Amino acid sequence: MRGEPLPAHFSWGAMMKNVSYTLLLLSMATSASGAPPAAVTGQSSNYAGVDLSYVNEVESCGAEFRAGGKVRDPYELFAQGGANLVRLRLWNNPDWTNFSTEADVTRSMERAKKAGMNVLLDFHYSDDWADPQKQTIPASWKADIDDPDKLAVRVYEYTRDVLARLNSKGLLPHMVQVGNETNTQMLRPADTKGDPIDWARNAKILNAGIRAVREARAADGSSPKVMLHVAQPENVEPWFAAAVAAGVRDFDLIGISYYPKWSSSNLTQAEAAIARVRKRFDRPFVIVEVSYPFTLRDAGDKAPNLLGEDSLHRGYPATMRGQQRFMNDIVGMTLRAGGVGVVYWEPAWVSTRCPTRWGTGSHWENATLFDFRSGNELTPAADFLKTIRGIQ
Repeated sequence: MRGEPLPAHFSWGAMMKNVSYTLLLLSMATSASGAPPAAVTGQSSNYAGVDLSYVNEVESCGAEFRAGGKVRDPYELFAQGGANLVRLRLWNNPDWTNFSTEADVTRSMERAKKAGMNVLLDFHYSDDWADPQKQTIPASWKADIDDPDKLAVRVYEYTRDVLARLNSKGLLPHMVQVGNETNTQMLRPADTKGDPIDWARNAKILNAGIRAVREARAADGSSPKVMLHVAQPENVEPWFAAAVAAGVRDFDLIGISYYPKWSSSNLTQAEAAIARVRKRFDRPFVIVEVSYPFTLRDAGDKAPNLLGEDSLHRGYPATMRGQQRFMNDIVGMTLRAGGVGVVYWEPAWVSTRCPTRWGTGSHWENATLFDFRSGNELTPAADFLKTIRGIQ
């Protein structure tokens, strides 16, 4: 969880640089099969994304999603609303849930493909949530925790094998995250801070995952794009500077989480920080996690909401209009700073009878894109999917 213009003085080199950048964006809108999915055809190459990792779980507990009062399949609903990218998290071998496993992710990827959307597969490289506070090594890899070379082999072989199995089913993802919110040291013991990062070790781990993604090939010879992901705009530039200095250079996109609750940057500051990153590292970026509450109420469940009053950004109240304005302004910030996409985190994690380890229901229902007060009706903020792609 949690197109550059040509310079005023024309030069052939500058023109070719812009042509190359345009071709890069066009290629990123192409699916692993070599053709854009139905939801993308004829539209801009920007990514309009939704993280639907919780859908299978909440549907197993009776969740329904509505638009115009009618029950809808969330994959079809978002695809028809402008989404062209589905983000899905993957845990190695969780012993506490049957979801976000490889089998569960495979089902979700089949749904995304049927709906005509590309997939961003998010390897956490953990049996549990990986984020800036925890990057816990999978239990089956613990014996190698002090051997970076063996860990690199583990990461390479695991990534390679997962992608090969997906590819055999025609489900090779369009894009792969090599790690999730890797602000701190990867593959470390639980309850450790992971700061400062041992960059010699970290680079071996990241480069091993990247190599496995590069070697994956669809029938047409194409490979998934590689994304590296850091939480909160103010942390992105120093992390990537250290990564590049350590030899981590073969990546296509920069993924960024932005939550006002956990960031020291307001929208103006976030835009400036991200624009510097775009210019310095010459990579397109995607706001790959963002969300905003439409109310401070909860659904009456026993799972306290994570996004309360402390998550509000000045000028954006916790209302339908506030959520919609915030997401529209996130899109504007992204495009002005040179970004190519926005992904909403867990728009469908609605409240059900499903238990979590911290309560029964959802800790996010007030920040989804479905209003629990009206039977999980789609909220107006979902229009950001069309806005980022320039769809009227």
